[in-house]
Amino acid sequence: MAACKLNRCAWVSDDPLYQRYHDEVWGRPEREDDALFAKLCLDGQQAGLSWITILRKQKHYEDAFCQFNAKSIVTMPEEERARLIQNSGIIRNKLKINSIFKNAEAYLAIKEQGSFTDFIWQFTDGKTVINHWKTQQEVPVSTAASKNMAKALKKAGFTFVGETICYAFMQAVGMVNDHTTDCHCYADVCKEAIR
Repeated sequence: MAACKLNRCAWVSDDPLYQRYHDEVWGRPEREDDALFAKLCLDGQQAGLSWITILRKQKHYEDAFCQFNAKSIVTMPEEERARLIQNSGIIRNKLKINSIFKNAEAYLAIKEQGSFTDFIWQFTDGKTVINHWKTQQEVPVSTAASKNMAKALKKAGFTFVGETICYAFMQAVGMVNDHTTDCHCYADVCKEAIR
């Protein structure tokens, strides 16, 4: 008897890493400051690439950027920063590498004022937006909320945070539930939604 194939969102390939990410992480609410910072940095690295490319390199990014500890990132010695362009485990793009340093500074500045979680989640009023998309074609690439988030993050000093990247980030950290209604994760993610 053939194994039952789970119905997933159309963007997920047969790659087990991608499937695990979709099933266990994507769309599940994240409310921890450092985890949100790490995810925002990784989403910025995705610009112009597929998410699976970054997902495969995530461990290398964590090792290269001090497990995304912002204080350690901003105090990284110049020689170490300069060597990152030779690190084949990450995307060797100078602007993208430098963005993580800029983002760490901006993140720490926000943290001095309060919670980064509150700063990020304000764009959905602290709640998960539960969508009811039947097909992948219905899912937007940006929204008014992601445009507002991008604007606020840029003003705060972040880079690689355009409205499309911000919307992908919002989907990933459970600010919106964009699993299609036929996806096996949809109901569970609805239950985990912050209301």
